Amino acid sequence: MTYEQAEKLLKEKGQEQLLRFYKELNEAERSRLLEGIEKIDWSFEEVLKNPEDLSGRGRDIRPIEGMSLKDIKERREEFFAAGAEAIRNGKVAAVLLAGGQGTRLGVDGPKGAYNIGITRPLYIFEQQMRNLKDVVEECGAYIPLYVMTSEKNHEETVAFWREHDMFGYPVSEIKFFVQDMAPAVDFEGKIYLESKDYPALSPNGNGGWFSSMRRAGLCEELHARGIEWINIYAVDNVLQRIADPVFVGATLLSGVNCGAKAVAKAYPEERVGVLCEEDGRPAIIEYYELSEEMANKREKDGVLSYRYGVILNYLFRLSKLEETADRRIPVHIVKKKIEYVDECGETKKPERENGLKFETLAVDLIRPMESVLPFEVEREKEFAPIKNRTGVDSVDSARELLKKNGVEL
Repeated sequence: MTYEQAEKLLKEKGQEQLLRFYKELNEAERSRLLEGIEKIDWSFEEVLKNPEDLSGRGRDIRPIEGMSLKDIKERREEFFAAGAEAIRNGKVAAVLLAGGQGTRLGVDGPKGAYNIGITRPLYIFEQQMRNLKDVVEECGAYIPLYVMTSEKNHEETVAFWREHDMFGYPVSEIKFFVQDMAPAVDFEGKIYLESKDYPALSPNGNGGWFSSMRRAGLCEELHARGIEWINIYAVDNVLQRIADPVFVGATLLSGVNCGAKAVAKAYPEERVGVLCEEDGRPAIIEYYELSEEMANKREKDGVLSYRYGVILNYLFRLSKLEETADRRIPVHIVKKKIEYVDECGETKKPERENGLKFETLAVDLIRPMESVLPFEVEREKEFAPIKNRTGVDSVDSARELLKKNGVEL
């Protein structure tokens, strides 16, 4: 993009402020600014103009049928055989959502590079790759892995994996791709400058993983490899069992388009998204969207009716993802504290929300799938999220669960 092209575009959009410091930049900085402007996804304008009402739910919300631990135990061998066969036949790939930073853990850099070891180094990435390699040994085949980074941590993430020899995984089986970015704007819709030579852009939420793969040209590779199913998982759960053949087999044999690992809610008010049926289609509703009556409702055997709490481990049928790819999933407009460069060129770190970011959520991909299998897993064996330094869902709590599962720290 040339300066003239950028100037024309920004005048049309009413965003000329992005060129405010252009004349005082050197050639490299000017080039970087123009590249940043060219990357802007202008769909945010329509989102601001016609925001979706995401505050309410559908007219008819009901509990959803799922597969309990007891059901799974009874058919475990059958499910394992079907899942292992699919893995050996190259039908399954995994996608690690690794765009997050370690800010809340008190460190700079990729969250997955955080050291959870006590007497020796053990990184989040490393522990998850150990989990994946367990499946490789069980099934006798490698699972292609795609790692989604962000613009902010891409180079550092790739370098970290290379420094650690891909944690013992073949280089040919790992691909990195960058998550799509969305602009950060003030309350009038003006795009902030992150620095004099770059607009404020941030990752577009974990719901953007498939659109980011498409933009990176990876769907052609998926088809060339014969991939039919994609298991996506979050970077912050160190007990995550990836491409679990029992989960894969149960999903395949159920004939659904999506499988969702879930834990039974520990108590009615637990703060987890819950699988349910909404207007006859599968959906995930947040804990705060459940009425008190719904949250406390129980079945005849005493279990909670709305009990399947999701842990961000989903298995998607690729053909269904592609069929629905051009339908926009909800974009959540979120008020945030956005660091920016003001008119005088000074960096400002606001103490309160000063603008908006645009995010999509992986949970919103469930509804377009039209069918889902809630698949219950044992909380203490597969759910150790690291969201905080201490306290609930923290490094400390994850370490305790890792020890219980025989992991040496």
